[in-house]
Amino acid sequence: MSKTMTFRFMREEDIDQVMIVERQSFSLPWSREAFYNELYHNQFAKYLVLEDGGKIAGYCGAWIVIDEAHITNIAVLPEYRGKKLGEALLLKMIELSRSMGVIRMTLEVRVSNVAAQSLYKKLGFQKGGIRRNYYTDNLEDAYVMWVNI
Repeated sequence: MSKTMTFRFMREEDIDQVMIVERQSFSLPWSREAFYNELYHNQFAKYLVLEDGGKIAGYCGAWIVIDEAHITNIAVLPEYRGKKLGEALLLKMIELSRSMGVIRMTLEVRVSNVAAQSLYKKLGFQKGGIRRNYYTDNLEDAYVMWVNI
């Protein structure tokens, strides 16, 4: 990670750049309104951005409820991939979650997304189940993965 990169909480003025990351990362991107609602109407939501000299390179979101965190989404711009920035984002979210009393973290991942599964396994996540037809774009299944942090 370069010296110009910093982590911080997402703000409303970041949403346009986050939408670029979102559209370049997912076949079912969240809407601008969804991110706005996460920031202003979901008391459980925490979103971090990874900023590189004023440009949002990636972001990670989680819902933190009592002692559990659910990763809602994590994404990095294509030109920043392969540099362990997704791992850095997830580690930062784990650190934040732990500081808030979280002891377990969960997420869903496409069964075809082997690269993401590899990262999650590296950080201690284990498959705990499967959600059939979870993704509405192609009815792909999702693995539910858990880790004790």
